[in-house]
Amino acid sequence: MTSFPWQAGTATGVGSYPGEDPAEALRIVLGELPDLPHLPELPARGPGADLAGRTAGLLVEMPVHLEPSGWRFSDRPGRDTQRSRDHLARDLDVLEELAGAHDGPFKIQVCGPWTLAASIELRHGDRALKDPGAVRDLTASLAEGVAAHVADVQRRLPAAQIVLQLDEPSLPAALAGTVPTASGFSRLRAIEEPIAEEALRTVIDATDAYPVVHCCARNVPYNLLRGAGAKALSIDLRLVPRRDDDEVGEAIDAGIALLLGAVPATDAALPPLKATAEPVRDLWRRFGFPPRQLAEQVVITPTCGMAGASPRHVRAALKRSRETARMLHEAAE
Repeated sequence: MTSFPWQAGTATGVGSYPGEDPAEALRIVLGELPDLPHLPELPARGPGADLAGRTAGLLVEMPVHLEPSGWRFSDRPGRDTQRSRDHLARDLDVLEELAGAHDGPFKIQVCGPWTLAASIELRHGDRALKDPGAVRDLTASLAEGVAAHVADVQRRLPAAQIVLQLDEPSLPAALAGTVPTASGFSRLRAIEEPIAEEALRTVIDATDAYPVVHCCARNVPYNLLRGAGAKALSIDLRLVPRRDDDEVGEAIDAGIALLLGAVPATDAALPPLKATAEPVRDLWRRFGFPPRQLAEQVVITPTCGMAGASPRHVRAALKRSRETARMLHEAAE
């Protein structure tokens, strides 16, 4: 029987939140998601707090700076790289202060290598994704930086089990050859699946954290992510078509956990509790797995990050995620 870091009937968040106060955001997470809290990301603070800039600050000997077009590699570290590192350092200080005694699973999020390569430009302006050598260098640098980051979080939360989420929203586009060039007038060549899998595996294998890959896009490459070593997949439940049933069913049968986005991540009237849980049950029924297994193997989340939501909706959505997870667990007992 596969074991998971969390207990049955657990909910968590995806990553981003509105606002600029890391202490306030973390208190909300710890209060609403006690069984699997995570480190909130606050992109409203500006450059360096966004997904790509935040992770770029972890890169080893690959500094970045901001251009009007976005992040670009630099010859030497400057104020933009330092700003990214300062944001994260403050977040980790707050984490240690508020959650240093946490003794369960705790999730942190970083940008995966393919989304990062699609987000950062080379010095001459093309996306790093265009250059296989640049991608290899970026992947090695990211693996080293993520390993140091996980070790730092573990030092601050000595009793916690670290869950590492790699965010890869751009991976399906990279595989399909639909990532635009820097000019936007054409598309970059498709990445071969074995190469994509190897890069992801390099980052996953760099730490002993429990690995999750988040992909809130269509055409999630389930088998590739499993092959790379992901033990859990974080996906938007609305974007799981029946054509994916074989790959999803094989992943569940192999003991892969699913972090299912079942609660609206942006301001909207939340459906009734039973209506929130029903699509999760429907997915599970399609495969015929036992209900008790659902409560253990599935974690309920909002559909994606919540940076665009109001603080009021954030609290309501996290509470609904927790209530849905608990309801599914109780129904299975």
